[in-house]
Amino acid sequence: MKEKLREIQQRFDDIVQELSNSEVLTDQNNYRKLTKEHKDLLSIVEKSKEYLKIVKNIEEDLEILNGSDAELKELVNAEINDLRSREEQLQEELKILLIPKDPNDNKNAIVEIRAGTGGDEAAIFAADLYRMYVKYAERKNWKVEDLSSSTTGIGGFKEIIFSLSGNDVYGTIKFESGVHRVQRVPVTETSGRIHTSAATVAVLPEAEDVDVSIDPAELRIDTYRASGAGGQHVNKVESAIRITHLPTNLVVTCQDEKSQHKNKTKALKILRSRLLANKQSEQEAEIAAQRRSMVSTGDRSAKIKTYNFPQGRVTDHRISLTLYKLDSVMEGDLDELIEAAKIAHNIDLLQHSSAGS
Repeated sequence: MKEKLREIQQRFDDIVQELSNSEVLTDQNNYRKLTKEHKDLLSIVEKSKEYLKIVKNIEEDLEILNGSDAELKELVNAEINDLRSREEQLQEELKILLIPKDPNDNKNAIVEIRAGTGGDEAAIFAADLYRMYVKYAERKNWKVEDLSSSTTGIGGFKEIIFSLSGNDVYGTIKFESGVHRVQRVPVTETSGRIHTSAATVAVLPEAEDVDVSIDPAELRIDTYRASGAGGQHVNKVESAIRITHLPTNLVVTCQDEKSQHKNKTKALKILRSRLLANKQSEQEAEIAAQRRSMVSTGDRSAKIKTYNFPQGRVTDHRISLTLYKLDSVMEGDLDELIEAAKIAHNIDLLQHSSAGS
């Protein structure tokens, strides 16, 4: 580990030197890349400095213990146990920091929520999840932009797609991908029976132009008149957009905006993110075949959470965590759930990394 930390320190020093170069400041792409790497390495460098200092102190104390000065030996014996305890603690902290980061963690995210089994109640639950994430985004000072939606007549969503923009968005919200199940008495239920319904959540890293190259010749773009709520324009102007990516047969539609251009821009944003997600799924398939991560971040068919309203609890089935604060969770208080999922994911990665080394 000491050699690895010294390599990181050297790379960090090189970045600091490069960032002071006036030529780098004129190259915005390179400058952004270097500042991001500087930020990623900073916490490791600060922790490693303390660790390497502790290691050096232990080595010096061991030399004294091998010497003949009895008074110094007594002082060192009192100190070395504390140093070794701190050394072990720092080692564990550094192991977590040295886990390779998902390069997409700093990206913005596209979130797709779809009503599953349960009819109208599933659509209402999809709308509840959407409001929950919007409230969470407000707590995190993230920007929310609705991209596409299909509503029901009772305030629900068959589908709602939106983007989240801010700091470390995808790395935070990606653990929400999967099937979310709700147990409660639906507003449409007259007999008071508890129903079980579900909605699926897919979290995709928002793709940038450099991530996914789309050949316009591989797109079929159709326009049509929007339907549903949206004003008088829906019956007069073909503003709705349907884009088909011919090589993959992926289809994206968008009709929320009055402008055909805005609908096309939003549809392409969704398409790029879906293509990036497919590309990553292919790359991760080989790894997934070798081991299944305890915390799934991409399996949209896996039941990950249950929201039980009669008991006021929410359970994350992946990590066997139950919280009896459903009301606050639905108001966007997700930090405890998300942090627990992150920690479990990192521990899982660390265990597999140790097993493979």
